[in-house]
Amino acid sequence: MNDKTGKDGDTVKLLRECDAGIKMGVASINDVINDVKSNDFKSLLYDCRNQHEKLQEEIDTLLDEHQDDGKNPNPMAKGMSWMKTNMKMAVDGSDKTVADLMTDGCNMGVKSLSKYLNQYKSADSKSKDITSRLIQIEDKLSTDIRQYL
Repeated sequence: MNDKTGKDGDTVKLLRECDAGIKMGVASINDVINDVKSNDFKSLLYDCRNQHEKLQEEIDTLLDEHQDDGKNPNPMAKGMSWMKTNMKMAVDGSDKTVADLMTDGCNMGVKSLSKYLNQYKSADSKSKDITSRLIQIEDKLSTDIRQYL
């Protein structure tokens, strides 16, 4: 891990947060996608996951350039998310429940990424662009799945 300060430090920190966010998002989609009944809803989730995976490739390349291994999601947050998902799905495994869970996740992602974008102001334009695109992907999914709430 790099402990650089300034532009490189902010760039790496922002990329790490995007890395963790994408991993969390992909894991969340994978946790619920097989339970979705609507083909259109399933298609939205597949598209979102594919977009996350494409951004992941860009992030991995940039992290490699900075000799950084990235960041995994907080194990506690990931565990709590998994428990919440499984408990809610056990009670009501409907598309409505999946949409509710995914909307909450997207909203948390948008909030966190926006905070990091503001916090790491010295990050380079590539990492800021990736962060902005990730925010847009999360925001769009949240909007697109409202019809299933």
